[in-house]
Amino acid sequence: MNEMEALDISENINEEVDILVKRGYYASKSDLLRDAFRTLLNTKTELKISLSIELYLEGKISMGRAAELSGFTTIEFKEVMAARGIVRETEGKSAPEMDAKLKKIGII
Repeated sequence: MNEMEALDISENINEEVDILVKRGYYASKSDLLRDAFRTLLNTKTELKISLSIELYLEGKISMGRAAELSGFTTIEFKEVMAARGIVRETEGKSAPEMDAKLKKIGII
């Protein structure tokens, strides 16, 4: 079974994909699929944002990378997440640890 058949697509689409690859528009079906997926995300902004958020929440990409994929700055991406009710968990140091660090660098 080839990679496009594994996707369970219609015979017409499979034939069209074969033609595009055969005529040299794409080197492979995988290349065509990657291009189609990128185009989908670029035309459906909400889908791109949701995917970026999910990848971030699953720990697969960093906050900065998720923001970049979404087309936002990191600050804007944090605001989008907050607007969707997504609470980010952050890990902070204890007050004594912070005081020790501030003393070490001469702030207090």
